[in-house]
Order: sequence, then structure tokens, then C-alpha cells
Amino acid sequence: MSVDYHSDQIFYRYKKIEELIKQGVEPYGEKYEVTHYSQDIHTKFTGLEGKTVSIAGRIMTKRGHGKASFAHIQDSRGKIQVYIRQDSVGEENYNFFQELDIGDIIGVTGEVFKTRTGEITINIFSFRLLSKSLRPLPEKWHGLKDVELRYRQRYIDLIVNPEVRNVFIIRSKFIQSIREFLAKEDFLEVETPVMHSVAGGATARPFITHHNALDLDLYLRIATELHLKRLIVGGMERVFELGRIFRNEGISTNHNPEFTSVEIYQANADYEDMMKLTEELVASVAQKVLGTLKIDYQGRELDLSLPWPRKDLIEVIKEITGVDFSSINDDAEARKTALAHGLEIEGNEKKGEIILTFFEKFCEDRLWGPVFVKDYPVEVSPLARRCRHNPQFTYRFETFMAGKEVANAFTELIDPLDQRERFEQQVKKRIAGNEEAHMMDEDFLTALEYGMPPTGGLGIGIDRIIMILTNSPSIRDVILFPTMKPK
Repeated sequence: MSVDYHSDQIFYRYKKIEELIKQGVEPYGEKYEVTHYSQDIHTKFTGLEGKTVSIAGRIMTKRGHGKASFAHIQDSRGKIQVYIRQDSVGEENYNFFQELDIGDIIGVTGEVFKTRTGEITINIFSFRLLSKSLRPLPEKWHGLKDVELRYRQRYIDLIVNPEVRNVFIIRSKFIQSIREFLAKEDFLEVETPVMHSVAGGATARPFITHHNALDLDLYLRIATELHLKRLIVGGMERVFELGRIFRNEGISTNHNPEFTSVEIYQANADYEDMMKLTEELVASVAQKVLGTLKIDYQGRELDLSLPWPRKDLIEVIKEITGVDFSSINDDAEARKTALAHGLEIEGNEKKGEIILTFFEKFCEDRLWGPVFVKDYPVEVSPLARRCRHNPQFTYRFETFMAGKEVANAFTELIDPLDQRERFEQQVKKRIAGNEEAHMMDEDFLTALEYGMPPTGGLGIGIDRIIMILTNSPSIRDVILFPTMKPK
């Protein structure tokens, strides 16, 4: 057995394991028949007082008083106090209990009662060691704040910070409720490939892997969009996919290279329908999971009550910065405006690209919302349908909550000729060095050439919404195992 002896406590516990084995005690036991959880006993005490229960969990505290001792056992639903007396379990078993360490997992059976101080407790008749903890919990575990340790060793975080467990319970319920909402709206959940021969559906740099048998480079998906649209072409009129997306980008409080999204596509719909779907879905699920539409995020209220405001992108920029891009007529003037406002640009950007850069730099984090910002330039929306009233813009919106983009949607571009032309423009950007520009996807164009019905499409960032719903300051707080640089 190879053990890290750098800690005296680990060495001490390892010696305990050796001694247990010599005594014929299995330090890593088999299953324990659990009848109740800690929370059940607390909430149903009146009916359980004087009854025998069996629970299993981790020892979090211990204190002894001669021939009697108290401890707190933590299971998946909370903590409960246990009480053990030598005259109830025998001297040998009592001494064995005294030798147990904080962090050990045990199963206990006993009678439910309330102490003189009013604490609900289990009076132990019998117990069994289920798993010996070789490593002690970190010092001051009851207030563990070391962010690096919490993210890198999430199992410790979950043990010592019950509120963290609650975040991920909310996350699970939120995702489950999304599926239930969409199923009621007659959307069909589907699964599409994670590995793509052509990376597409978003402006992002992909991760590259290699298939040995085919001697073929493949890309981890940066979006599910183009495969889901193929299904719309095939006659599946309402589809969605909820799953992992991979983008080879930096790490920040709002970004993780591996994240979760739901993409939803509906035939014979447009982006107005997607706005309605977005607000109804988020509000409905928040109400179901949290019981309220008024969310506290970082000390400020966010009200999800319907309807959410709709604002034109150009008007938002004008309102926040004073710059009116509707009066700027060409690319050169747009670039000049960008430089005057201190933006770093390469010098060959189109007006539409400048508009988006302006918005992202000066406006996004000012949008507390929830709010739909709509009608984005065609240069930065290669998969969205052009606006009839102004072909330089598209029927696209982004949704903002607490200064974060949480959704992106289009009235989808279904014209294969226009789509090919836009892909060609994207390919030129790739050749010029933009690794995030779209690739040419001939099979997707072939699908469009068979005819795609008018369609509305929507993508929602699950992690960012859960950040807001759980009042979490970083995306890594809501991803169980965020991407970390190796030690």
C-alpha cells in the first residue's frame, strides 16, 4: 500500500488501519441498511420519537464525557447528533468508537430522542465502521474558504460546505425542470454528435482531437446548432438538446472551456417566439425551483416577472454611450469612432463588428435586466436572417441578466444562397487569421438546399443562469469540476 506520509496525521491514521486489520475489523465495510436520513428525523421527530432508526454518514464532530460521548453525523441531507454510552454498547465497542476519527464514515442504529438542551439525537444501540478516513479534513474545515482547494478538490468542498451542496441540488432541479417545461411544450429531446468534422454554430475556437482508425482530425463541438437545424430540415419541428459544449477559450468568472447549454429549435417560428419562450421558460423554472421570481444577486434584486423589456442594440449603445451608430454611414467612420473611445482595433473591421465591440465593451455589464437586446449586425450574425427593414442587421437577440449574456437567439437563416455567401465571408476571416470564424460546412448547406421551414432558434447558457439563481459570483461555483491548471 502506497501512502503519502508527509502528514503525521495521515501516518497516525494509517497505523490505525493496520491495527484494525490485525483485530479482524474491516476498515472499508460493505453496505449498511439505512432507514432514514438526518433531515427526515428532524422534520418528522414527533412521529419518530422513541422509534429505532438507522442512518449512515461522516463523523463531523466528537466530544466525550467519561463513559458517554456525543458526535455529529453528516449524510447527504444534513447533520444529526448521536449519543453513545458504554453501558449500552459494551466497553469494547465504546472504546472502539472513541478511537474513530473526524471524517470516518459510520452506520449507526438507535432510538430517537431529544436531549435536555432540546437537540434531536439518536441514542446508539449499535454501529459499524464503513470507511476509514485516511486524510484528515483541512484545518478550519467548518469555514473552508480556500478557493483553489475548493475548486480543485470539490469533494472536500462538498463535505465541509453544506451550502455548496445546495447549489448543485438547485442546479439539478433547474435542469430537470427545463426538460419538463420543454416536454410540456411538445419539444423532443435529441442527442447529436459531440465530435464534429466541421466546427460550426458559434464564433469560437474549437478543441481538436484525432480519430486514429480514420486518421481524421475532429473537433469537440462548440455548439449543437447546425445538427439540430438538420433535424428541422428532416421534419422534426420542435427539438432541443441539453448538454456539454467545448470552447478553447480563457477562464474567467463568466467562462469555463467546458460548459452546459440548451439549444432549442422550432419550425414556423421566429425570434419573437423565442423571446416569449425564453422568458416563460426561465421564469417558470425559477418559480418552481426557488419559489420566487425576485432573485437577490450580489446584493441587488433581479425581478424575473413577465414581460421582459425588448430593446434595439443601436438604441442601447446610444442610451449608454451617447454614440448613435445609425448616423454613422461607413466602416471608416465607425473605426474612427472606436479609436476615439479608446478601443483597440486592427483597422480593417466592418461597421457591424465595431458596433458589437462597442456594445460588449461599454454596455453589457450595465444591463441588469432581464432584458432582450435585439437586431444585431449581419457581419457578426452569420446564421441569422436579415431584417426586412434593414438588411445590414439581423433578427437576432441576446438576453442579459445581472450584466451577463445568458441567451442568444435568431430567426434562423434558411436561404442556402445567402448562407453560402456568409460562410465564404467567414472563411476569408479564417484565412486572415481569425481562428474563431466559421468554417465552410458543405453538408449543412446541402441540407438547406433541400428546404428548411422558417425557424426560430435559441441557446441558453445554463451555468450563467444558475450563477444568478444561486447568488454565485463565479461560474466555477456552479460547475462541479471546473477546468483548472494542473499543479
